[in-house]
Amino acid sequence: MRAPAIAFPALLQDFFLRRLIEQRGVSARTVESYRDAFELLLTFAGRHTGKVPSALSLADLDAPLVLDFLDYLESERRNSARTRNARLAAIRSFMAYASVRDPASLPIAQRVLAIPAKRYDQPVLGYLTQDEVAAILAAPDRGTWSGQRDAVLLATMYNTGARVSEITGLRIRDVLLDREAAVHLHGKGRKERAIPLWKSTAAELRRWLRRISEDPAAPVFPNRTGRPLGRSGVRDRLERAASAAAQRCPSLNGRRVSPHTLRHTCAMHLLQSGVDLAVIALWLGHADPATTHQYLEADLAAKEAALQLLTAPAQQATRYQAKDKLLAFLEEL
Repeated sequence: MRAPAIAFPALLQDFFLRRLIEQRGVSARTVESYRDAFELLLTFAGRHTGKVPSALSLADLDAPLVLDFLDYLESERRNSARTRNARLAAIRSFMAYASVRDPASLPIAQRVLAIPAKRYDQPVLGYLTQDEVAAILAAPDRGTWSGQRDAVLLATMYNTGARVSEITGLRIRDVLLDREAAVHLHGKGRKERAIPLWKSTAAELRRWLRRISEDPAAPVFPNRTGRPLGRSGVRDRLERAASAAAQRCPSLNGRRVSPHTLRHTCAMHLLQSGVDLAVIALWLGHADPATTHQYLEADLAAKEAALQLLTAPAQQATRYQAKDKLLAFLEEL
């Protein structure tokens, strides 16, 4: 088999600069995700081959090493199957590009591309009740600068159902408060959407914007240095609010409340208010309607209402029959 004509470092740089950024124009978030995947992979490969990352060849990243890397993510880094699949998707995207850019790499790429994504259980979506949301939104101390920011941050997240990346990327120019109160969110795949604001959320945003920079490019939710609040910062502020809210709302005790929980909660409350699934899909920025359908599956109240429309079947007495020994064995497995 002929060795690939293009050195691996050059091929990887072409993938990021030419394929992802120049040709496909992917979002900064996608670039970051792919970058993180390859930083982990190259570090892992370096430990196993004894080579520095810049000395690696494409042949070093063969299917057995990639499989060992995926096992390492789950067993040692404690990554979920979803995260494992995201890392694999980045590697497969690169291998598909490499096989076209340099046909000599096709045999190696094909074996990696044959590695399947791992299936995993889809848990029932967790969401909060109206009372739990109210307790969390009331938890931050509005008498402090950070407390007011946190209160407006959480209210905006619940109102819009925004992803963390959309909230941290929100700029002052994205907030419209003149005629119609709304925010422009920049979602996945460079898709933008406008989400209307309740009067209460708009009023809080007006008060908050008076306390921060007037630069249209400045973040709506900055940290103390003026830079955008990061993903971990948003998660930390929400966890603090949920912990404080548990004192007045006992049902929050022991609950894990993440930024995505607020997103799920927004969707579920829209659904329970009678909003059509198609509108909720637009609200959340879902490209696949099946993603929005999961909220309908998680709505236990709707299922209970449907159950009330049915009549339980009459039970008929049946005579006991001993099971066949072989069938009994199989049932016990």
